[in-house]
Amino acid sequence: MLDWNDVRYFVAVAETGSTLAAGRRIGVSQTTAARRIAAIEAELAVSLFERRSSGYRLTEQGEALLPIARNVAEQAERLSNAAQASVRDASGTVRLTMPEIYSVTIFSPMLRDLHQAYPKIRIELDTTDEVRDLANAAADMALRSCVRPVGGGLVGRRVATDNWGVYCSSSYAAKYGRPQRRRELAGHTIVGGGEPGIRTYYRKWIERNGLADAVIMDHDTSIGILSSVRSGVGIAALPCLVADNEPDLVRCLPPEPDKERGIWLLTHESARQAPKIRATLDFIADQFVKLRSRTEP
Repeated sequence: MLDWNDVRYFVAVAETGSTLAAGRRIGVSQTTAARRIAAIEAELAVSLFERRSSGYRLTEQGEALLPIARNVAEQAERLSNAAQASVRDASGTVRLTMPEIYSVTIFSPMLRDLHQAYPKIRIELDTTDEVRDLANAAADMALRSCVRPVGGGLVGRRVATDNWGVYCSSSYAAKYGRPQRRRELAGHTIVGGGEPGIRTYYRKWIERNGLADAVIMDHDTSIGILSSVRSGVGIAALPCLVADNEPDLVRCLPPEPDKERGIWLLTHESARQAPKIRATLDFIADQFVKLRSRTEP
């Protein structure tokens, strides 16, 4: 099947006389431009150009097809511009659900910048670890930490790895020292707890490292753990995406790599093409790219 995007390569090479100049116009390499010309010729089963040492010259068939190709390219550009304009002008309410620890830390500046980019989009934030049913419109979008999203009709992307490391505050480190090896954790105070899923996972880590007796308090939320660590109460495991962006926290131990578990940005297939959803998804995904560049080695 013809890739309509290749039509613009045909027009660009015809107008510039070379794949090098066409590539520069479009913003791709000469190799890519040449490959796309070969692809459209193969799909149409015609030779559009004569390859000469001086460049590409239209064949008789190419001359006949060029006006049609120009019209197709113009219409495709109009369609693309109209679609982009609809996204730029996106408006309405987007209901976004996510764990609280992300909503009050890394997401606050993201949502500030989203409002500046799309002032007509209004965000309703649902901070919970419960999995909302996007198929039944319990929310429009979700940020989830999981190995793989569960639910029919979900679409989206994995925007980050969900690594957790061990952290303390700079004031705690100045007073009690900063453990940098697992065996050095003994003798330090540990803050435990978290939401039900995190609590189970975190408790196993605490017990595996022989730190159960060092836990001086349990919070029922991850944001509570973060607050205690900020205050210098003790040491705790926290998501690296959050803790590495906290100016008063220092990393004690590197994360245990967990390439399977990730942060997923999701919506339902029935809602994905709505301009307000597309705009919000793409914007937040781009923000995660910038965030990872600052926090991942």
